[in-house]
Amino acid sequence: MDDIQATYRDEDEEDEDYATTATATANGVKHEPPEDHDQSEESKPSSDDDEEEPPPKKQKQLSSLTASTLPEENQATEQPISIAAAAVGAAETPKIAKKTKKKNNNVWTKPTSRKGKKKAKVTANNAPTEDPVLITPVPRFPDKNDDSPDLKICLSKIYKAEKVELSDDRMRAASGKGYRMVRATRGVEEGAWYFEIKVLKLGETGHTRLGWSTEKGDLQAPVGYDANSYGYRDIDGTKVRKALRETYGKEGYAEGDVIGFYINLPDGAMYAPKPPHLVWYKGQRYVCATDTKEDPPKVVPGSEISFFKNGVCQGVAFKDLCGGRYYPAASMYTLPNQPNCVVKFNFGPDFEFFPEELDGRPVPKPMVEVPYHGFDSQTENGVSNEKKH
Repeated sequence: MDDIQATYRDEDEEDEDYATTATATANGVKHEPPEDHDQSEESKPSSDDDEEEPPPKKQKQLSSLTASTLPEENQATEQPISIAAAAVGAAETPKIAKKTKKKNNNVWTKPTSRKGKKKAKVTANNAPTEDPVLITPVPRFPDKNDDSPDLKICLSKIYKAEKVELSDDRMRAASGKGYRMVRATRGVEEGAWYFEIKVLKLGETGHTRLGWSTEKGDLQAPVGYDANSYGYRDIDGTKVRKALRETYGKEGYAEGDVIGFYINLPDGAMYAPKPPHLVWYKGQRYVCATDTKEDPPKVVPGSEISFFKNGVCQGVAFKDLCGGRYYPAASMYTLPNQPNCVVKFNFGPDFEFFPEELDGRPVPKPMVEVPYHGFDSQTENGVSNEKKH
Protein backbone atom coordinates (compact mmCIF):
# COMPACT_ATOMS: atom_id res chain seq x y z
CA MET A 1 0.00 0.00 0.00
CA ASP A 2 2.85 2.34 0.74
CA ASP A 3 4.26 1.80 -2.76
CA ILE A 4 0.92 2.54 -4.32
CA GLN A 5 0.52 5.78 -2.31
CA ALA A 6 4.06 6.86 -3.30
CA THR A 7 3.24 6.25 -6.95
CA TYR A 8 0.08 8.36 -6.75
CA ARG A 9 2.03 11.16 -5.01
CA ASP A 10 4.62 11.21 -7.78
CA GLU A 11 1.96 11.41 -10.44
CA ASP A 12 0.39 14.41 -8.67
CA GLU A 13 3.72 16.19 -8.54
CA GLU A 14 4.26 15.61 -12.26
CA ASP A 15 0.84 17.06 -13.00
CA GLU A 16 1.67 20.17 -10.95
CA ASP A 17 5.01 20.59 -12.80
CA TYR A 18 3.32 20.28 -16.15
CA ALA A 19 0.70 22.82 -15.16
CA THR A 20 3.40 25.24 -14.01
CA THR A 21 5.35 24.79 -17.26
CA ALA A 22 2.27 25.41 -19.35
CA THR A 23 1.45 28.59 -17.43
CA ALA A 24 4.98 29.96 -17.79
CA THR A 25 5.03 29.21 -21.53
CA ALA A 26 1.76 31.01 -22.02
CA ASN A 27 3.18 34.01 -20.23
CA GLY A 28 6.27 34.04 -22.47
CA VAL A 29 8.65 32.58 -19.93
CA LYS A 30 10.53 29.54 -20.95
CA HIS A 31 10.68 27.13 -18.05
CA GLU A 32 13.06 24.27 -18.02
CA PRO A 33 11.47 20.85 -17.92
CA PRO A 34 11.69 19.00 -14.63
CA GLU A 35 14.47 16.58 -14.22
CA ASP A 36 13.66 12.93 -14.53
CA HIS A 37 14.35 12.01 -10.95
CA ASP A 38 11.11 10.11 -10.58
CA GLN A 39 11.60 8.16 -13.78
CA SER A 40 15.04 7.14 -12.69
CA GLU A 41 13.57 6.01 -9.38
CA GLU A 42 10.83 4.05 -11.13
CA SER A 43 13.30 2.38 -13.44
CA LYS A 44 15.16 1.05 -10.42
CA PRO A 45 13.80 -2.07 -8.91
CA SER A 46 11.74 -1.32 -5.79
CA SER A 47 12.45 -3.11 -2.64
CA ASP A 48 10.17 -3.71 0.24
CA ASP A 49 12.90 -2.95 2.72
CA ASP A 50 13.56 0.56 1.34
CA GLU A 51 10.54 2.59 2.45
CA GLU A 52 12.17 6.02 2.26
CA GLU A 53 10.35 8.62 0.17
CA PRO A 54 12.27 10.49 -2.62
CA PRO A 55 13.36 14.07 -1.74
CA PRO A 56 10.82 16.73 -2.71
CA LYS A 57 11.62 18.78 -5.82
CA LYS A 58 12.47 22.47 -5.36
CA GLN A 59 9.97 24.52 -7.34
CA LYS A 60 9.59 28.18 -7.91
CA GLN A 61 6.53 29.86 -6.56
CA LEU A 62 3.89 30.91 -9.03
CA SER A 63 3.84 34.45 -7.63
CA SER A 64 7.47 35.03 -8.63
CA LEU A 65 6.76 33.86 -12.17
CA THR A 66 3.72 36.04 -12.61
CA ALA A 67 5.46 39.11 -11.10
CA SER A 68 8.36 38.89 -13.58
CA THR A 69 6.06 38.44 -16.51
CA LEU A 70 3.74 41.33 -15.78
CA PRO A 71 5.41 43.85 -18.20
CA GLU A 72 5.45 41.29 -20.95
CA GLU A 73 1.79 40.54 -20.34
CA ASN A 74 1.05 44.22 -20.63
CA GLN A 75 2.98 44.37 -23.91
CA ALA A 76 1.12 41.33 -25.16
CA THR A 77 -2.16 42.95 -24.30
CA GLU A 78 -1.16 46.33 -25.81
CA GLN A 79 -0.13 44.83 -29.13
CA PRO A 80 -3.53 43.66 -30.29
CA ILE A 81 -4.99 46.98 -29.15
CA SER A 82 -2.50 48.88 -31.31
CA ILE A 83 -3.20 46.59 -34.24
CA ALA A 84 -6.90 47.16 -33.84
CA ALA A 85 -6.36 50.91 -33.66
CA ALA A 86 -4.28 50.83 -36.80
CA ALA A 87 -6.99 48.86 -38.56
CA VAL A 88 -9.64 51.34 -37.47
CA GLY A 89 -7.64 54.47 -38.42
CA ALA A 90 -6.18 53.15 -41.68
CA ALA A 91 -7.54 56.15 -43.55
CA GLU A 92 -5.65 58.55 -41.27
CA THR A 93 -1.93 59.17 -41.94
CA PRO A 94 0.15 57.67 -39.12
CA LYS A 95 2.35 60.07 -37.22
CA ILE A 96 5.98 59.04 -37.11
CA ALA A 97 7.51 59.57 -33.75
CA LYS A 98 10.77 61.49 -33.72
CA LYS A 99 13.79 59.51 -32.76
CA THR A 100 15.51 60.81 -29.75
CA LYS A 101 19.15 61.70 -30.38
CA LYS A 102 21.62 59.85 -28.29
CA LYS A 103 23.78 62.15 -26.28
CA ASN A 104 27.47 61.72 -26.82
CA ASN A 105 29.17 61.75 -23.47
CA ASN A 106 32.64 61.70 -24.98
CA VAL A 107 34.33 64.89 -23.81
CA TRP A 108 37.19 64.55 -26.32
CA THR A 109 35.04 65.01 -29.40
CA LYS A 110 33.25 68.15 -30.49
CA PRO A 111 29.64 67.99 -31.60
CA THR A 112 29.29 68.41 -35.33
CA SER A 113 26.35 69.13 -37.54
CA ARG A 114 25.86 67.70 -41.00
CA LYS A 115 23.84 70.65 -42.09
CA GLY A 116 25.91 73.04 -44.20
CA LYS A 117 25.42 76.71 -44.66
CA LYS A 118 22.86 77.65 -47.22
CA LYS A 119 24.30 79.30 -50.29
CA ALA A 120 22.82 82.68 -50.96
CA LYS A 121 21.25 83.00 -54.35
CA VAL A 122 22.78 85.65 -56.54
CA THR A 123 20.09 88.04 -57.66
CA ALA A 124 20.05 91.46 -59.22
CA ASN A 125 19.78 93.05 -55.79
CA ASN A 126 22.69 91.32 -54.04
CA ALA A 127 24.95 90.82 -57.07
CA PRO A 128 28.52 92.12 -56.58
CA THR A 129 28.95 95.50 -58.18
CA GLU A 130 32.73 95.90 -57.83
CA ASP A 131 34.96 94.61 -60.63
CA PRO A 132 37.81 92.28 -59.66
CA VAL A 133 41.25 93.86 -59.60
CA LEU A 134 44.32 91.81 -60.43
CA ILE A 135 47.83 92.63 -59.28
CA THR A 136 51.04 91.16 -60.66
CA PRO A 137 54.45 91.53 -59.01
CA VAL A 138 57.03 93.46 -61.00
CA PRO A 139 59.98 91.08 -61.45
CA ARG A 140 62.41 93.80 -62.51
CA PHE A 141 62.02 97.31 -61.31
CA PRO A 142 64.67 99.98 -61.92
CA ASP A 143 66.11 101.66 -58.91
CA LYS A 144 67.95 104.95 -58.66
CA ASN A 145 71.28 103.20 -59.15
CA ASP A 146 70.19 102.07 -62.61
CA ASP A 147 68.64 105.34 -63.78
CA SER A 148 67.64 108.64 -62.23
CA PRO A 149 67.02 112.22 -63.38
CA ASP A 150 70.64 113.08 -62.57
CA LEU A 151 72.06 110.38 -64.86
CA LYS A 152 72.24 110.17 -68.65
CA ILE A 153 71.16 107.33 -70.87
CA CYS A 154 73.41 104.28 -70.64
CA LEU A 155 73.18 100.49 -70.61
CA SER A 156 70.90 99.01 -67.96
CA LYS A 157 72.24 96.86 -65.16
CA ILE A 158 68.80 95.36 -64.62
CA TYR A 159 67.42 94.85 -68.11
CA LYS A 160 70.17 92.59 -69.38
CA ALA A 161 71.06 88.92 -69.40
CA GLU A 162 73.08 87.77 -66.43
CA LYS A 163 76.11 86.77 -68.51
CA VAL A 164 76.38 90.15 -70.25
CA GLU A 165 79.27 92.18 -68.85
CA LEU A 166 79.22 95.99 -68.76
CA SER A 167 82.07 98.44 -68.51
CA ASP A 168 82.37 100.96 -65.69
CA ASP A 169 80.85 103.77 -67.76
CA ARG A 170 78.11 101.34 -68.93
CA MET A 171 78.72 102.13 -72.58
CA ARG A 172 80.39 98.85 -73.54
CA ALA A 173 78.86 95.39 -73.48
CA ALA A 174 80.59 92.02 -73.84
CA SER A 175 79.20 88.51 -73.92
CA GLY A 176 79.93 85.00 -75.16
CA LYS A 177 78.67 81.41 -75.16
CA GLY A 178 75.41 82.10 -76.93
CA TYR A 179 73.27 85.09 -77.76
CA ARG A 180 72.24 87.33 -74.85
CA MET A 181 70.73 90.80 -74.93
CA VAL A 182 71.24 94.09 -73.15
CA ARG A 183 69.26 97.27 -73.65
CA ALA A 184 69.53 100.91 -72.63
CA THR A 185 67.94 102.52 -69.62
CA ARG A 186 65.74 104.86 -71.66
CA GLY A 187 63.54 104.39 -74.71
CA VAL A 188 61.42 106.48 -77.07
CA GLU A 189 57.80 106.22 -78.12
CA GLU A 190 57.41 109.31 -80.31
CA GLY A 191 59.54 111.31 -82.76
CA ALA A 192 62.75 110.57 -84.74
CA TRP A 193 65.86 109.35 -82.89
CA TYR A 194 69.34 108.08 -83.67
CA PHE A 195 72.29 106.31 -81.99
CA GLU A 196 75.38 104.34 -83.06
CA ILE A 197 77.13 101.10 -82.12
CA LYS A 198 80.74 100.33 -82.99
CA VAL A 199 81.83 96.69 -83.25
CA LEU A 200 85.06 96.59 -81.25
CA LYS A 201 85.76 92.86 -81.25
CA LEU A 202 84.23 89.84 -82.95
CA GLY A 203 87.02 87.30 -82.92
CA GLU A 204 87.00 84.12 -84.93
CA THR A 205 83.57 82.95 -83.81
CA GLY A 206 81.90 86.19 -82.70
CA HIS A 207 78.65 87.54 -84.18
CA THR A 208 76.21 90.31 -83.31
CA ARG A 209 72.59 91.26 -83.83
CA LEU A 210 71.92 94.91 -83.11
CA GLY A 211 68.79 97.04 -83.20
CA TRP A 212 65.75 98.08 -81.17
CA SER A 213 63.69 96.26 -78.54
CA THR A 214 60.53 97.00 -76.60
CA GLU A 215 60.03 96.34 -72.91
CA LYS A 216 58.78 92.82 -73.67
CA GLY A 217 61.84 91.74 -75.63
CA ASP A 218 63.42 88.48 -74.42
CA LEU A 219 66.76 89.24 -72.76
CA GLN A 220 67.95 85.64 -73.00
CA ALA A 221 67.71 85.65 -76.78
CA PRO A 222 69.15 87.68 -79.67
CA VAL A 223 67.62 90.89 -80.95
CA GLY A 224 64.92 89.96 -83.46
CA TYR A 225 64.07 86.68 -81.77
CA ASP A 226 60.42 87.61 -81.20
CA ALA A 227 57.92 90.21 -82.35
CA ASN A 228 59.11 92.66 -79.69
CA SER A 229 62.54 93.38 -81.18
CA TYR A 230 64.05 94.31 -84.58
CA GLY A 231 67.60 93.23 -85.44
CA TYR A 232 70.36 93.77 -88.01
CA ARG A 233 72.63 90.73 -88.57
CA ASP A 234 76.39 90.94 -89.16
CA ILE A 235 76.97 87.85 -91.30
CA ASP A 236 75.12 88.77 -94.47
CA GLY A 237 73.42 92.03 -93.49
CA THR A 238 69.94 90.49 -93.20
CA LYS A 239 67.20 91.91 -91.02
CA VAL A 240 65.63 89.72 -88.36
CA ARG A 241 62.26 89.75 -86.62
CA LYS A 242 60.31 86.85 -85.14
CA ALA A 243 63.46 84.77 -85.74
CA LEU A 244 62.95 85.13 -89.50
CA ARG A 245 65.81 86.47 -91.63
CA GLU A 246 65.09 88.54 -94.70
CA THR A 247 67.46 90.00 -97.26
CA TYR A 248 68.17 93.61 -96.50
CA GLY A 249 71.65 95.10 -96.99
CA LYS A 250 74.07 94.49 -99.80
CA GLU A 251 76.57 92.97 -97.41
CA GLY A 252 77.14 92.43 -93.74
CA TYR A 253 79.36 94.35 -91.37
CA ALA A 254 82.56 93.35 -89.63
CA GLU A 255 84.85 94.29 -86.79
CA GLY A 256 85.54 98.03 -86.70
CA ASP A 257 82.38 99.10 -88.56
CA VAL A 258 80.01 101.70 -87.12
CA ILE A 259 76.31 100.88 -87.40
CA GLY A 260 73.72 103.68 -87.19
CA PHE A 261 70.14 103.11 -85.99
CA TYR A 262 67.32 105.41 -87.04
CA ILE A 263 63.70 105.21 -85.84
CA ASN A 264 60.72 107.42 -86.60
CA LEU A 265 57.47 107.25 -84.63
CA PRO A 266 55.23 110.15 -85.75
CA ASP A 267 52.61 110.81 -83.06
CA GLY A 268 53.59 107.52 -81.49
CA ALA A 269 52.26 108.49 -78.07
CA MET A 270 48.71 108.28 -79.37
CA TYR A 271 49.20 104.60 -80.25
CA ALA A 272 51.32 103.53 -77.30
CA PRO A 273 49.73 101.22 -74.72
CA LYS A 274 48.71 102.69 -71.42
CA PRO A 275 51.49 102.78 -68.84
CA PRO A 276 51.16 100.21 -66.07
CA HIS A 277 49.42 101.33 -62.92
CA LEU A 278 51.75 100.50 -60.05
CA VAL A 279 50.62 99.95 -56.47
CA TRP A 280 52.59 99.48 -53.28
CA TYR A 281 51.48 96.38 -51.36
CA LYS A 282 53.31 94.82 -48.41
CA GLY A 283 56.62 96.40 -49.30
CA GLN A 284 56.60 95.36 -52.96
CA ARG A 285 55.53 97.00 -56.19
CA TYR A 286 52.74 95.42 -58.21
CA VAL A 287 51.15 96.12 -61.57
CA CYS A 288 47.44 96.66 -61.07
CA ALA A 289 45.02 95.74 -63.84
CA THR A 290 41.21 95.66 -63.84
CA ASP A 291 41.05 93.40 -66.88
CA THR A 292 43.13 90.33 -67.69
CA LYS A 293 42.79 90.89 -71.44
CA GLU A 294 45.31 93.22 -72.99
CA ASP A 295 44.39 95.55 -75.78
CA PRO A 296 45.83 94.54 -79.15
CA PRO A 297 48.82 96.65 -80.22
CA LYS A 298 48.10 99.62 -82.45
CA VAL A 299 50.16 100.33 -85.54
CA VAL A 300 51.80 103.75 -85.77
CA PRO A 301 51.17 105.11 -89.27
CA GLY A 302 54.33 106.23 -91.10
CA SER A 303 56.66 104.60 -88.55
CA GLU A 304 59.89 102.96 -89.75
CA ILE A 305 63.34 101.69 -88.77
CA SER A 306 66.46 102.11 -90.94
CA PHE A 307 70.06 100.95 -90.46
CA PHE A 308 73.24 102.71 -91.55
CA LYS A 309 76.65 101.23 -92.16
CA ASN A 310 79.48 103.75 -91.78
CA GLY A 311 77.08 106.57 -92.62
CA VAL A 312 75.48 104.85 -95.64
CA CYS A 313 71.77 104.08 -95.38
CA GLN A 314 70.96 100.45 -96.13
CA GLY A 315 67.29 101.27 -96.78
CA VAL A 316 64.11 101.00 -94.77
CA ALA A 317 64.20 97.75 -92.83
CA PHE A 318 60.82 97.76 -91.04
CA LYS A 319 57.61 99.77 -91.48
CA ASP A 320 54.34 100.17 -89.60
CA LEU A 321 55.73 99.58 -86.14
CA CYS A 322 53.44 98.85 -83.22
CA GLY A 323 52.98 101.57 -80.64
CA GLY A 324 55.23 101.33 -77.62
CA ARG A 325 58.54 102.37 -76.15
CA TYR A 326 61.65 101.30 -78.10
CA TYR A 327 65.06 100.89 -76.48
CA PRO A 328 68.51 100.58 -78.08
CA ALA A 329 69.58 96.94 -77.81
CA ALA A 330 72.46 94.64 -78.70
CA SER A 331 73.12 90.90 -78.51
CA MET A 332 76.51 89.17 -78.82
CA TYR A 333 77.57 85.60 -79.54
CA THR A 334 80.73 83.47 -79.41
CA LEU A 335 81.51 79.79 -79.11
CA PRO A 336 82.56 78.42 -75.72
CA ASN A 337 86.15 78.98 -74.63
CA GLN A 338 86.45 81.95 -76.95
CA PRO A 339 87.02 85.66 -76.11
CA ASN A 340 83.90 87.74 -75.59
CA CYS A 341 82.40 89.78 -78.38
CA VAL A 342 82.54 93.49 -77.48
CA VAL A 343 80.48 96.43 -78.78
CA LYS A 344 80.42 100.12 -77.79
CA PHE A 345 77.33 102.34 -77.72
CA ASN A 346 77.30 106.03 -78.66
CA PHE A 347 74.14 107.93 -77.77
CA GLY A 348 75.49 111.28 -78.96
CA PRO A 349 75.70 114.08 -79.41
CA ASP A 350 79.09 113.47 -81.06
CA PHE A 351 78.57 110.78 -83.69
CA GLU A 352 81.11 109.38 -86.11
CA PHE A 353 78.62 109.09 -88.98
CA PHE A 354 75.54 111.19 -88.46
CA PRO A 355 73.04 110.61 -91.33
CA GLU A 356 73.08 113.38 -93.93
CA GLU A 357 70.85 111.98 -96.67
CA LEU A 358 67.42 111.16 -95.23
CA ASP A 359 65.26 111.52 -98.38
CA GLY A 360 62.76 113.83 -96.73
CA ARG A 361 62.61 111.98 -93.41
CA PRO A 362 62.61 113.98 -90.17
CA VAL A 363 66.05 114.80 -88.79
CA PRO A 364 66.59 112.61 -85.75
CA LYS A 365 67.58 113.70 -82.30
CA PRO A 366 70.43 112.02 -80.44
CA MET A 367 69.31 109.49 -77.86
CA VAL A 368 71.24 111.36 -75.19
CA GLU A 369 68.43 113.91 -75.18
CA VAL A 370 65.80 111.36 -74.17
CA PRO A 371 64.34 112.58 -70.86
CA TYR A 372 64.13 110.45 -67.78
CA HIS A 373 60.87 108.50 -67.75
CA GLY A 374 61.20 106.38 -64.64
CA PHE A 375 58.43 105.55 -62.23
CA ASP A 376 59.38 108.07 -59.55
CA SER A 377 57.03 110.63 -61.05
CA GLN A 378 54.08 108.26 -60.66
CA THR A 379 52.19 107.73 -57.47
CA GLU A 380 51.38 104.46 -55.80
CA ASN A 381 48.38 104.35 -53.47
CA GLY A 382 48.44 108.14 -53.40
CA VAL A 383 52.07 108.39 -52.22
CA SER A 384 54.96 109.44 -54.40
CA ASN A 385 57.68 106.87 -54.96
CA GLU A 386 60.36 109.40 -54.16
CA LYS A 387 59.41 109.15 -50.49
CA LYS A 388 59.97 105.42 -50.49
CA HIS A 389 63.52 105.35 -51.81
